[in-house]
Amino acid sequence: MHALLETIDNPEQLRQLERSQLPRLAEELREFLIESVSKTGGHLSSNLGAVELTVALHYVFNTPFDQLVWDVGHQSYGHKVLTGRRERMNTLRQHGGLSGFPKPEESGYDAFVAGHSSTSISAALGLAVAARKEGQGRKAVAIIGDGALTGGMAFEALNNAGAMDTDLLVILNDNDMSISPNVGALNNYLAKLMSGRFYAAARKASEKVLSKMPPMLELAKRAEEHMKGMVTPSTLFEEFGFNYIGPIDGHDLDVLVTTLNNIKQLSGPQFLHVVTQKGKGFKFAEDDPCRYHGVAKFDPDAGIEDSAGKLTYTQVFGDWLCDMALRDERLVGITPAMREGSGLVRFSEEFPARYFDVGIAEQHAVTFAAGLAKAGLKPVVAIYSTFLQRAYDQLIHDVALQNLPVVFAIDRAGLVGADGPTHAGAFDLSYLRCVPNMAVMTPADENECRQMLATAFAHGGPAAVRYPRGTGPGVAPQKEMQPLPLGKGEVRRQGEKVAILAFGSLLQPALAAGEELNATVANMRFVKPLDEHLAIKLAATHDLVVTVEENAVMGGAGSAVAEALAKDGVTTPLLHLGLPDRFVEHGDTAKLLAECGLDSAGIAAAVRARLT
Repeated sequence: MHALLETIDNPEQLRQLERSQLPRLAEELREFLIESVSKTGGHLSSNLGAVELTVALHYVFNTPFDQLVWDVGHQSYGHKVLTGRRERMNTLRQHGGLSGFPKPEESGYDAFVAGHSSTSISAALGLAVAARKEGQGRKAVAIIGDGALTGGMAFEALNNAGAMDTDLLVILNDNDMSISPNVGALNNYLAKLMSGRFYAAARKASEKVLSKMPPMLELAKRAEEHMKGMVTPSTLFEEFGFNYIGPIDGHDLDVLVTTLNNIKQLSGPQFLHVVTQKGKGFKFAEDDPCRYHGVAKFDPDAGIEDSAGKLTYTQVFGDWLCDMALRDERLVGITPAMREGSGLVRFSEEFPARYFDVGIAEQHAVTFAAGLAKAGLKPVVAIYSTFLQRAYDQLIHDVALQNLPVVFAIDRAGLVGADGPTHAGAFDLSYLRCVPNMAVMTPADENECRQMLATAFAHGGPAAVRYPRGTGPGVAPQKEMQPLPLGKGEVRRQGEKVAILAFGSLLQPALAAGEELNATVANMRFVKPLDEHLAIKLAATHDLVVTVEENAVMGGAGSAVAEALAKDGVTTPLLHLGLPDRFVEHGDTAKLLAECGLDSAGIAAAVRARLT
């Protein structure tokens, strides 16, 4: 079924093909990706849209000597297949298997890690400058999506790259627009023309001649800009110092290969605008590319089927947001391009005037929220833990410094399973608790999450509620929203000798370990303000205090407990359990937690080892 694809184990073999064979290879690659991802889960729509571009890039460029930087890396599955990993695609995003993102440790063809967006141009520019110093003709190519191009970092890099006049190719994989057939044909022709060496040479020669006649040179430049501007959005990128080419049909391999071959001969920063269709070649994904962006296992003949399951924390947040919006018209919801992932679909439909998707621009999202709060509104920023890291300065300088009432609903806290270390929320407790004015809450179940969100909203300053990906223990949220006493934990099990202080998602395994050990177990609830009175009381009545958190041990909730006890002169022995000082790889979350010693058996074993 994939006869041609199965002959390609590396790009060298791909480059031996006749150009006439490339469309068949692309068709087989697309079929393979649909079959493969339907069995493992993963990102589908974006990969299907990038098939022809991926084939063309490896056909034209001498990879891995020439370096491709993908942005975001979830469009790199076809790249993995063509670079010797086809037989391992059945392990994609599984423990010990292939990563869902580019990973240099996995393959020499992966030039740079790319789990977060808007980084490719900066990274590729660094590679390009290094290549220039190396002097061996190595090429650097950044492939960036239209969504990732909304990130400020991408524009910072464009500005810098244009000024440096380095040999760099930036490819905009634009899958959020379409070209009508006539305009598309014209643009394809112009792209071939404007990327050709004759055009480039003629342009330079004309500039040299006309430079002695400044008015004529200016007139010629304006005429060229006007011609290109009639059919292309070139002006912006040319102002950055790039030679803009396109837009071209990203599914036409003949146009792609010809244009890339021409660009490969040009010097200086080049910008190629390629238009593709998300989900290309798979009707379910073409009709609903958002739903097929990230998928679990599914039947490719039937498509994704709805299944009723336990309530997720993301759904708890989405329901709370709508309920609170009905109560308080000052509430506004903000997301940096994560409407579906953060649970804002219903809110965006029911309160469209109060919903703001700012694009992949986390820094802007936080400062935008600060401006809204300063004007008397009550913004709620729905954001993944790992993405909030990108807006840390804004959180400190623009929100906390002014003590503004911004709620941070932090999803994907702790380990995130198949997405791995690029998306794991391993550090938020550490980086939030040191910020003045911040309140930091860790719900242990679905109802506590709802009540803590209400607590954060009622709080007079910045407040964060961090919750994990997926489902909780199954505690039904109460309809009424009752703010919890700020900074107060609770004892959930009374035992002897050992006191386990659990924060958030690890309360359940802590309770199970407590049963096995006959230990006292406290649900601490708040990392800041910490319930110091409860911590000191338990330390005074037990022989060992154990802190448990799904966060990096260093600087986390356990550190807060240690600081509180030290301040009060308490010398009871402490044991801190949490995520280790390494990046935890992708895989099943339960298995990963067990490997980190954060399941009930691991907690009990660590306590026994400490007591012996």
